[in-house]
Amino acid sequence: MMQSPGFLLTIAAFLLMLGPLVFIHELGHYFVGRWCGIKADVFSIGFGREIAGWTDKRGTRWKLSLLPLGGYVRFAGDMSPAGLSDPAWLALPPEERAKTFQSKPVWQRALVVLAGPFANFLLAFLILLGFVVAYGQSTTTTEVGTIQPNSAAATAGLQPGDRITALNGRSMDKFDDMVFYIVIRAGQQVRVDFDRDGQKLSRNVVIGTDRSKDKFGNVQERGLLGVGPAAPSAAPVSLLDAPGVAFRYASDIVGVTATTLGQLVIGQRSVKDMSGIVGMAKTSGEQLTLGWVAFVYLAVFISINLGFINLLPIPMLDGGHLLFYAIEAVRRRPVSPEIQEWAFRGGLAAILMLFLVVTFNDLGKIGLWQHLAGLIG
Repeated sequence: MMQSPGFLLTIAAFLLMLGPLVFIHELGHYFVGRWCGIKADVFSIGFGREIAGWTDKRGTRWKLSLLPLGGYVRFAGDMSPAGLSDPAWLALPPEERAKTFQSKPVWQRALVVLAGPFANFLLAFLILLGFVVAYGQSTTTTEVGTIQPNSAAATAGLQPGDRITALNGRSMDKFDDMVFYIVIRAGQQVRVDFDRDGQKLSRNVVIGTDRSKDKFGNVQERGLLGVGPAAPSAAPVSLLDAPGVAFRYASDIVGVTATTLGQLVIGQRSVKDMSGIVGMAKTSGEQLTLGWVAFVYLAVFISINLGFINLLPIPMLDGGHLLFYAIEAVRRRPVSPEIQEWAFRGGLAAILMLFLVVTFNDLGKIGLWQHLAGLIG
């Protein structure tokens, strides 16, 4: 078992991970805002009191703030990082009013908001593209090479030489496709379609649960079918084909994120599986000790998750703004400021509640509650 990284390395890794991802996210908002002719008053990495900053020739204040847990771009006419409008924008001279966020048509405001999550998806895609060009792709087929004793596959009667063609009706072309599908479905029943000597067969299988510890002692639970590949293989990818392969990998990660979130909503997955800032910091430090490839690959997952979660229709998030703009586009007038304010308050309360839950989970995973119980006992 590897020794866990020290506190300072963990904090450094966390800042090195979150800072660039937040910067890229906000940079998406900023550049599309500029393209739409909107002035940015503030570009902040972090919240709270300013630690350092400068003002550029366009009048934008670029700054680092005390709490490095996010960031924001405040455009002209906004009264808060949440995007609530300042009624005083109507009293501005016409030339200045034309540069405010509120003066723009709804489609431009939607593009500005959408640009943040898109920037995170684009960053993840570009990193994956680099990995594909540098390391190629797995070409391991879905032919079963080995069967683990007493596993779900063994119980279902799968045999070496079988070629799995689909899981729950979803086509499986490569062994990695099966891994992505199975790993997040522990305990669920899945229909396995496979070919055996030219004969098409099907079995209903209850996916097993693999409980194991990683190199740092973290207990992980993953879905396990119990099959091994027949002949693991990889192949280089041409520059022409690399974007398609990278896009497919990115799509797989988005699918895992969406499925996992859906499982949390309908109760198939416990909220105890959720992690927050503390868990992200811990994982960032651990992956950095494994090398830059592992660390950057983690950045891909976090960037995609950051973009995806921000698109959820929750006030305070980008998706909440997009929801209001969709309503405005249908009604041909904005949602009233009172409704927006109450919605943002509700969204803030929900986000704070989620933050408390995931932080409680994270502190439990690092053993704080067990340690305190031992002291009290």
